[in-house]
Amino acid sequence: MKFYFNILLHHNKFCQKKGVLLTKNCAGFMIKLLNWSLRGSWGLEAIVLAAGFSSRAKDFKMLLPLGEKSILEHTISKFEGVCKRVIVVSGYRAEDVQEAISQIHSIEIRYVYNENFDLGMFSSIQKGCEEISATEFFITPGDCPLVKKETVQTLARVKENVVIPSYEHKGGHPIKLTNEVQRAILAAGADSNLRTILQGFVKKYVNVDDPGVLMDLDTPEDYKRIIEYYEEQIE
Repeated sequence: MKFYFNILLHHNKFCQKKGVLLTKNCAGFMIKLLNWSLRGSWGLEAIVLAAGFSSRAKDFKMLLPLGEKSILEHTISKFEGVCKRVIVVSGYRAEDVQEAISQIHSIEIRYVYNENFDLGMFSSIQKGCEEISATEFFITPGDCPLVKKETVQTLARVKENVVIPSYEHKGGHPIKLTNEVQRAILAAGADSNLRTILQGFVKKYVNVDDPGVLMDLDTPEDYKRIIEYYEEQIE
């Protein structure tokens, strides 16, 4: 909220210089700021990928429990207050995913089914990008439940075509892209991949004090590690 008051202070000074009536103008401006904070203050969107088979995890990892929520629900929740909408791309066990996200009411959810999910993750990325209307957006796998909300807020403030969180010199998730990158993704062939496309854009790595950006769930051992870390954080 300090961020919004700093903007308001700047706006007040501008009003004073112009000799504009402060009460009406600045009150209206503050209402707009508060509305932005409630619905996603940066007007961003996010793509959450939840279409894979989870073959290495030995179970459908998106719906594995973590506390009172599923892995997928935790991942989606990180975008509350920053993004105006989250696009969830499903494939395998699509009905189960749709039922799970139907319980989320704290942020707008757009459910998308990728009928070609068996072709790999890039097909789901393209499917999600078809739905993006914002000028900037996040992409993350649905099995990254431990990212801090503060990390998402930090990334939202950074301006570059490709923004990547970094912890201990390793890049993680979520990444933030512009619609210039979106256009390149949609123009690429089905046999392409995100890594290759991003090589054509300037990248900004942002150091964050958040090991959660590196913690995803591929194996049963990863799941145990995620549970342990989660329980440590809530104690």
